[in-house]
Amino acid sequence: MNTIPFEVQTLAYAERVHESFARQGAMQTLGARLGLVAPGAVDIELDWAVGLTQQHGFLHAGMVATALDSACGYAGLTLMAEDAAVLTIEFKINLLAPARGERFRMEGRVLKPGRTITVCEGRAFALDGSQEKLVATMGCTLMAVTGRENIRH
Repeated sequence: MNTIPFEVQTLAYAERVHESFARQGAMQTLGARLGLVAPGAVDIELDWAVGLTQQHGFLHAGMVATALDSACGYAGLTLMAEDAAVLTIEFKINLLAPARGERFRMEGRVLKPGRTITVCEGRAFALDGSQEKLVATMGCTLMAVTGRENIRH
C-alpha cells in the first residue's frame, strides 16, 4: 500500500501510538508488536502461535480482524488532534485466503482523514520465509473522540 503524505496535528504522534499500544491488553494477548509508525500508516506484526489458531491451525479470523482493526485505528490516531482519542465505528473484513504463515503483518493506512471521521484501509499478510501472501483486507471507519474524560489517549 502506498502511503500518502499527510499533515500531522501533533509532533508526538509516534510516542502517543507507542504509549497507547503498550496499554492495549488485546495486543499483548496476541503477542503483537508495532512495526512501521508514520503519519497515516501503522503496521502491527505478530508471530504464529497455537493459542491464536482455529481448528485447522490457521490464524483465527477473529485474531486477524482484531490486529487489523488496531492497525487501522492507530494509523488514524497518527493524524488526529492531540486531545482526540480514536474509536472504531465500523469495519468490514474480506478473508481472502487461510492465514497460514510463520509471521503476520497487518497494515493500516488512512485513505481520508477528517476532523471527526477517518476512513482507513487494512491489509493482512502471512509471511513464510521470504514468501508474503495477502490473506485479508479491511475497510475501517474511525471516530475522533474529544471531551470525554473516560476515553483518552
